[in-house]
Amino acid sequence: MNPIIVALDVPDADEAVSLATQLTPYVGGFKVGLELLMSAGPDVIRRVGAVGAPVFADAKLHDIPNTVGGAARQLAKAGARWVTVHGSGGRDMIEAAVGGLGDVSGVLVVTVLTSLDRAQLRETGVDRSVASQVVAITEIAAGAGAEGVVCSILEAGAAKQTAPSLKVVTPGIRSSGAVPDDQKRIGTLAEALAAGADMVVVGRTITAAQDVVGAAQALAIEAGQV
Repeated sequence: MNPIIVALDVPDADEAVSLATQLTPYVGGFKVGLELLMSAGPDVIRRVGAVGAPVFADAKLHDIPNTVGGAARQLAKAGARWVTVHGSGGRDMIEAAVGGLGDVSGVLVVTVLTSLDRAQLRETGVDRSVASQVVAITEIAAGAGAEGVVCSILEAGAAKQTAPSLKVVTPGIRSSGAVPDDQKRIGTLAEALAAGADMVVVGRTITAAQDVVGAAQALAIEAGQV
């Protein structure tokens, strides 16, 4: 599978579908995040998926197990291939999401957001390193039946070593020398793949480029997909 997942972080469904249509030949799928889900509703998952690539619904579900299971079920009905949940919600919540998705879709467990560093993690009451927290959540995810985990490039190797059977998904992909924006733990496509990532989420590196197709094609070449 082509590891490049493009984050369609745009506010409009028509713009998202247009981007997906242009980029499908060069990428492995698309991420529909909260902004787009809130503006266009879950049907945008079906519309983006209709261009011919799998859709990763980045809903980051985090609630009581019954609510998360029901929400996951609805996202699966909309056509999501993967749905994210926050690992800090615990084993029962993750298992409920897995049950809600059934056999067609898979749960990706968010370990620690790439916008957090150790100091901010400590403010939330987690008094250990980011890497230690990622490993702990990865162990829970594996035991709860998740398909994969989401973590930064810096922890991708530890997550893969902890649960080799899980897909490791890394956001925060930037071109060499790019500014980090609001994400603290970032890296390049080559660094992510070398660290053991199975899928990489790329947003502004492609979608903010003057030539979005050219940017996607360049990354596809770097990933050995063209």
